[in-house]
Amino acid sequence: MFSPKQKSSTRLGQSVKILNPLTDDRWDDLVARHPCASAFHQRGWLEALRRTYGYEPLALTSTAAGQPLSDGVVLCRVSSWITGTRLVSLPFADHCDPLLNDIREYREFMEWLRVERDVQRYKYVELRPLSEVQNFGCGLQPSHSYCFHELDIRASLEQIFQGLHRDSIQRRIRRAEREQLSYEAGRSEQLVDDFFRLLLLTRRRHQLPPQPRIWFRNLVECMGDHITIRLARKNDAPIAALLTLQHRSSVVYKYGCSDEKFHNLGAMPFLFWRLIEESKASGAEKIDFGRSDLDNQGLITFKDRFGTTRKLLTYYRYPNTEKGETLTNHGSQAIRQFLSILPDAILSTAGRVLYRHIG
Repeated sequence: MFSPKQKSSTRLGQSVKILNPLTDDRWDDLVARHPCASAFHQRGWLEALRRTYGYEPLALTSTAAGQPLSDGVVLCRVSSWITGTRLVSLPFADHCDPLLNDIREYREFMEWLRVERDVQRYKYVELRPLSEVQNFGCGLQPSHSYCFHELDIRASLEQIFQGLHRDSIQRRIRRAEREQLSYEAGRSEQLVDDFFRLLLLTRRRHQLPPQPRIWFRNLVECMGDHITIRLARKNDAPIAALLTLQHRSSVVYKYGCSDEKFHNLGAMPFLFWRLIEESKASGAEKIDFGRSDLDNQGLITFKDRFGTTRKLLTYYRYPNTEKGETLTNHGSQAIRQFLSILPDAILSTAGRVLYRHIG
């Protein structure tokens, strides 16, 4: 088991040091300046993981103690009697690039992780990079793949709007405006509660347990002004919401939820348009629409219609264990149908119990 204090290993020609990114300010400095860093590298995301699920983060670096970090790979040790013990970079993050500078560094860190996994007998090590990983003889193999969407918002708002699908997006935004949906953005406790109620509805509709309420409260508390909840209401009733994260010039759409009784009012396209407007006003240059399961053609098509570009997002493991460890595959259809009829309190508890094993 890793120590929270910095230590080193000389299994490679170059020693690898281990530090605690929650207490070492050098990690914040690296995340602030490295071109591959994202909202998921931020201390707030790591602290929310620790508070909610008990995952202790660690970062690997080649930099000596007391020197500014030149590189880093952040992971969490996920220990579960259901799904096994493994190192993941990072739990519940759509993607998390190693913050490295060249192929040589990549080879050395991946080799260190391979050896560490073998020595500790972890089930596997998993990396979730946005870019393709080359196999440098360290055993990393493709695991799960997803569809990833991103929207460039450097053009004018008029040009961006013209790039939206005319019927599915533009028309629905105008419908929402005619309906005079009210709009609120922030991170108040009331917004968290309204968001979570809509999340319960959405997860029940998809026959899945929700992430625990405390997860979202911890995210808001730990990430501060890097997180925003956007909410649409009809006659004061919450009908749709988005939760987004921001890091430098990139905004990440992480969670969305809605009340299907009001889908005809166009609340979700309306909220995404407000997200685009506000992100552009803040100086952001792109919106990360996140990952979608390859078999979820409805969600993929919805994201396509915002004028996004898409690519394949692939996770990598050593060793490449059996697939199917996502929440959607842990139970049969009968279990999912059972979850969909549970009372809210029990459904919420099910999510709180299950998610710490998923990571």
